[in-house]
Amino acid sequence: MEDVSLNNWRFGENEQVLAASKISVRGVLYSLMDCLNKEDERGSIPLGHGDPSAFPCFRTTPVAEQAVIHALTSARYNSYCPSVGILPARRAVAEYLSQDLPYKVSADDVFLTTGCNHAIDYILTVLARPNANILIPRPGFPSYESQAAFTGLEARHFDLLPEKSWEVDLQSVEALADENTVAIVIINPGNPCGNVYTYHHLKQVAETARKLGIMVIADEVYAHLTFGPNPFVPMGAFASIVPVVTLGSISKRWLVPGWRLGWLVINDLNDILRKTGVVGCIKSFSNMAADPATFMQGAIPELIEKTKGEFFTKTVELLKHTADICYERVKEIPCFFCPYKPEGSMFVMVKLNLSLLEGIHDDMEFCVKLAKEESVIVLPGMAVGLKNWLRITFAIESSALEDGLTRIKAFCARHKV
Repeated sequence: MEDVSLNNWRFGENEQVLAASKISVRGVLYSLMDCLNKEDERGSIPLGHGDPSAFPCFRTTPVAEQAVIHALTSARYNSYCPSVGILPARRAVAEYLSQDLPYKVSADDVFLTTGCNHAIDYILTVLARPNANILIPRPGFPSYESQAAFTGLEARHFDLLPEKSWEVDLQSVEALADENTVAIVIINPGNPCGNVYTYHHLKQVAETARKLGIMVIADEVYAHLTFGPNPFVPMGAFASIVPVVTLGSISKRWLVPGWRLGWLVINDLNDILRKTGVVGCIKSFSNMAADPATFMQGAIPELIEKTKGEFFTKTVELLKHTADICYERVKEIPCFFCPYKPEGSMFVMVKLNLSLLEGIHDDMEFCVKLAKEESVIVLPGMAVGLKNWLRITFAIESSALEDGLTRIKAFCARHKV
C-alpha cells in the first residue's frame, strides 16, 4: 500500500465541531457513559438526560401510535409537502397554541421543523449577520451556544438568579446589549433549572426587549409541564409589546422525543418581523432546510385533537411526585445545596460544596468518579454554563430515582473531608 503523507491532503478535522461537541449535553453524557463500571451488577441509573419515554411510567398514549399508523396508510401524507409543513399540521399547531393566547395564531405563522433543535438552527441562522450577537441564559441549553458559533453569532450570557427563583437578571441583560444585539433567549419552563416564570416577570422581559429593540426567542419545549404555584404563561401573550418567535415540539408533553417534530411560530401583533424581512428570511431558509417526515406531520392533527386531558394530568402528577422525591433526597446530602424546588420541566440544579469533598476538584471530576464508582450518570453544570453545579433529572421511575440518589449520598459520604 502506498505510503502517503497526510500533509498532501487539504482537508482535516474541524476544530469548531470538536469543541462544540465537547460542551454539548450529548457529548458530555456519552463521555460519562464511557466511565461506567461494566462489572457493576446493579446496573446504571441515568439522571443526566431528559427523555422519560424510556421508563414504563412515562409512556405515550395509543392515540400517538394510531395517529402515526393513520398517517402512514394515508396517501395524502406520503407525498411531497411544502417546506414550511403541510397545512393540516400547521393549522393544528396554530389552533393548539391559540388556546393560551388572547389572539389567534395563523397557520401561515407556523413553520414545522425536525424537532426543537432544528427550530433553533432556523432562527439563529436567519438572525446571523456580521458582528451580530444574541443574549443567552446562564445556565441554559447549550445548543444555542453551539449553533451561534456555527452561524457566526456572538453568544453573550446573562445570568439567571437562583435566589430569585432563577429569574432573568434584567440589569445584566441591559448591560450586555448593544447596537448589534438581535435577540434574547428565554427558556420557560426552565431547562436546566426547573423554574416557571410568572406573568409579571415575563412582561418585564418583554418590556426590556422592546426597550433594547430586540426580539424574544421563547423556547417553550416544556410548555404546560408545570406542577407548582405558577401556571405556564406563553411568551406570545406579550406579542403586542415585542416580537416573539416561539419554539416548541411534541417531544416532551406528548412523550414522543423520537418523532423529531417541532415548530417555529411567529407571534408579532405589530407585524415588525415581516416588515423588517425576518419572516421572509425564515421562509427562504425553509427552502434549504430538511423537512420533518410527511407521515409524522400527518399524525399531528389527530395527536393534538384526540390526546385526552387525563394523559397530560397523569404526566404532570408523575413529574410532581418525582420532583418532590428528588428535592427531599437532595436536602439529605451535605455537600449539595438546592436553592429552588423545581416547579416545571424535568430538571433541578444543585450546587456542589467542594470544600466538603476530598479529592474532587470540580463538577466534571465529581460526575466521572460517580459514574465509575456508583454507575450513576449526572450532568455536570459546566455543560449548561454553570461550573460546580449539577443538573439532575427527575423524569425517571421513582424507585430508580430513589436508588440513584441513595448511591450519590453514599458516594459523597465516602469522599467527605
